[in-house]
Amino acid sequence: MIPSPCPCVDATTLSPASTAIFPLHTLLMHRRLFVAAYDVSHPRRLRQALEVLKGYSTGGQKSVFECFLTEGERGSLLREIKSVLEFQEDRFLLLPVDPGAEVQTLGVAVPPSDPTYYYVD
Repeated sequence: MIPSPCPCVDATTLSPASTAIFPLHTLLMHRRLFVAAYDVSHPRRLRQALEVLKGYSTGGQKSVFECFLTEGERGSLLREIKSVLEFQEDRFLLLPVDPGAEVQTLGVAVPPSDPTYYYVD
C-alpha cells in the first residue's frame, strides 16, 4: 500500500483521474510503465476508450498511451476498458515495459516520463 502523504486521504483511493496533488516520490515507487494501445471500430466506443485511457496516461500519441500504473490501477484500467470494447470488433493491448530497457526515440519524440505530481480526489 502507498503511504498517504496527507492523513485526510486514504491511499487506497488514489487514482490518476483525481484533484489533490501529491509529490511523485510518494507514488512512483510502486508504479510500472505500460504501453496501452487500442483499435476500436465504432466512433462512440472510440471516444469512450479515449476517455478511459486519458484517465490513466501520462503521454502518448493518437491511440497509443504511456501509463505508469500500480497493480491496482492496472486492474481498474482493464475493467474499465473491458466495459467499453466489443470483443468481436475491437482490440486492446496493455504491454509492460522492461524497466531496465533503454528507450529509443526518433525525430521529435519525447521519452516517456512520469510527471512530478499526480492529481488525486
